[in-house]
Amino acid sequence: MDGEHGGERLVVQGRAEIDTRAPFKSVKEAVTLFGERILVGEIYAKKMKERVEVGESQTKQNEENNLLAFCLQSLKDELERTKQELKQLKSTEHEKPHHEHPLSPTMAIHPDVDKDPKFIWKRRAKFSSMGGAQSEREEKVSLELTEETLQSMEVGMTFRDYNGRISSMDFHRTSSYLVTASDDESIRLYDVGSATCLKTINSKKYGVDLVCFTSHPTTVIYSSKNGWDESLRLLSLNDNKYLRYFKGHHDRVVSLSLCARKECFISGSLDQTVLLWDQRAEKCQGLLRVQGKPTTAYDEQGVVFAIAYGGYIRMFDSRKYEKGPFDIFSVGEDVSDTNVVKFSNDGRLMLLTTSDGHIHVLDSFRGTLLSTYNVKPISSNSTLEASFSPEGMFVISGSGDGSVYAWSVRSGKEVASWMSSEMEPPVIKWAPGSLMFATGSSELSFWIPDLSKLGAYVDRK
Repeated sequence: MDGEHGGERLVVQGRAEIDTRAPFKSVKEAVTLFGERILVGEIYAKKMKERVEVGESQTKQNEENNLLAFCLQSLKDELERTKQELKQLKSTEHEKPHHEHPLSPTMAIHPDVDKDPKFIWKRRAKFSSMGGAQSEREEKVSLELTEETLQSMEVGMTFRDYNGRISSMDFHRTSSYLVTASDDESIRLYDVGSATCLKTINSKKYGVDLVCFTSHPTTVIYSSKNGWDESLRLLSLNDNKYLRYFKGHHDRVVSLSLCARKECFISGSLDQTVLLWDQRAEKCQGLLRVQGKPTTAYDEQGVVFAIAYGGYIRMFDSRKYEKGPFDIFSVGEDVSDTNVVKFSNDGRLMLLTTSDGHIHVLDSFRGTLLSTYNVKPISSNSTLEASFSPEGMFVISGSGDGSVYAWSVRSGKEVASWMSSEMEPPVIKWAPGSLMFATGSSELSFWIPDLSKLGAYVDRK
């Protein structure tokens, strides 16, 4: 059956119907029946979808740009804040009156130990003029760090205002600052050049155990000592603000070492893990499991780090530590708990202390055990610390009876000792590039040569 409608036909073939007529006579008729909104939506649906996709992509790009801008602005703000901190510290130092002790650390001038193993030492002396009047002027003395110089060293300055034992301390590598951590839950910043305490910050909530400087002289990383939060903290000493938390350990942190050349550090814990960190990130960058109490240290170049436990020192390449140690050194039959492992400044030597009172000195390239020095063993709650002199010729160490000893690396013999009335080993650090070391117990002491004892060993300039 065919039907006509305005020149168009409706064709019926059996049960199938094919409508070849136009759906509407005009656009006006279509709008009247279905409405403008429906028709426009169908016509432009595809275009609208494309626009939404483009908009979402643009929004994501804007968010990324905003985040990058925020990070850059934060870095600029931090740089500006650092400049202000340094400016404020300099102005504070100029305002403080300067009082020199006859044996104060102000006499120490940092040498260039790579060129000449001599130290320029300053002292004030009185001279008589022709008219009989006395005048005071500064004379300079050139000293080498010899056995005689070491034997003459005495306490030149002491700070006795601690209410607990000093548990850790660290000299900044390029400034005259020293930081200490104490069982009285305080962190103290000292200017060794003027022998003054610049600031005391209390960490009552978390406690404080180990502390190390970052590359910035007023920023430190320290470990807790409260027994419930084992996070490490990046702290600004200038305004007492936490800049970052480093969470990962589940037991007390017993070793902390910062890389001198990069913004990274390494920590060892009683949870038998060693974690590698970047100061700019809260999450650890690497994890190594150990089988004992670990002791860690970076070398001066930041290329190698050592992990010691169970009578062995394992050497890692910091660029591919995940491949395991590239060498393992033995310290003989001493399998007691390790306390401290350190590299000498030139990287050729390393030392390891243990709770049985042994200080082992090794060749850091071959692993050869060069010497072992023995002191009184320490208790389980103490740390036996030792330190190389700046040029690596001598080793100084505490002892379980509180005494301090010094040995010659070349001869392996004891060259000096200083007795103490205390019965726990002091923490001990040699100041970088200086004829001075510091000890910390219930008080903080700076040790320097007594020029009056040296006599003929002093070469006047």
